[in-house]
Amino acid sequence: MDNLPRLKIKYREEVCPYLKEKFKYNSVMQIPAITKIKLNMGVGEAIKDSKLLDAAIEELTLISGQKPAVSKAKKSVSNFKLRKGMKIGAHVTLRNSIMYEFLDRLIEISIPRIRDFQGMPVESFDGRGNYNFGIKEQTVFTEIKFDNVIRANGLNITIATTAKTDEEAYELLKSIGFPFKKSKTEDK
Repeated sequence: MDNLPRLKIKYREEVCPYLKEKFKYNSVMQIPAITKIKLNMGVGEAIKDSKLLDAAIEELTLISGQKPAVSKAKKSVSNFKLRKGMKIGAHVTLRNSIMYEFLDRLIEISIPRIRDFQGMPVESFDGRGNYNFGIKEQTVFTEIKFDNVIRANGLNITIATTAKTDEEAYELLKSIGFPFKKSKTEDK
């Protein structure tokens, strides 16, 4: 048990009792948990230059600690010179310990490095307890060496939870330490 990620220990010891008390759950199985984190990096320019996709795959591997899968175009779009089956991005799904390690690094190190950071938007929940947000540049991650970056790529991150409502998911992420924007009512 001593090699568990720090965030997982915090979830078990602090977050679970808090959520059980707040939402009056009868069973510990009702307490929402994070099931997976999906990272997605679209590289539309890879149509013209395949080196950009290779660089994106390498960067996503450094960020996540896992080798990403390559995303291919599902259909042809003539305006973008895109053919069905062309490689246009990379994605990776994190679970278990790797997921908690990534989330810890994201909350503690990477998100505070975002320029002019005011907090993550509260409106980005999907209605089913999952949270989506984007990062404009992959350089906020300390694993990426700024000198090796060919092009600044955006990164979409989806945090999937077992929460039934957005309110439960918000409380779960907030109690773990996710930095949300302060609402008007919290400022007073």
